[in-house]
Amino acid sequence: MDHEPNDVKLVTIEVTYGMLRANVIRGLLESAGIPTLLRYEAAGPAIGLIIDGLGRVEVQVPANWEQEARDLLAAEPAAEASDEGNGTWADTWDDESTDTASEG
Repeated sequence: MDHEPNDVKLVTIEVTYGMLRANVIRGLLESAGIPTLLRYEAAGPAIGLIIDGLGRVEVQVPANWEQEARDLLAAEPAAEASDEGNGTWADTWDDESTDTASEG
């Protein structure tokens, strides 16, 4: 039976404030097959505060997955992307939803 080594070195590839963004990043990484761990102070999510480090969440991956994870995050569409028709994922979503709405 194969066992995982106990001495896996984790590296922090992103720091967020609040669990929402951290869970989105974790979902993106795990959907690509990259094992991910969120490291945070337990009181932050319980109280719901983002102050003095309580809301700080470190997204960590094994060191051997670091470069692939960073490349994946660098390729992620920016949340601030404008919808002026510059080829963003929001434009693609709008085009697809318009196509399906016109078929019905």
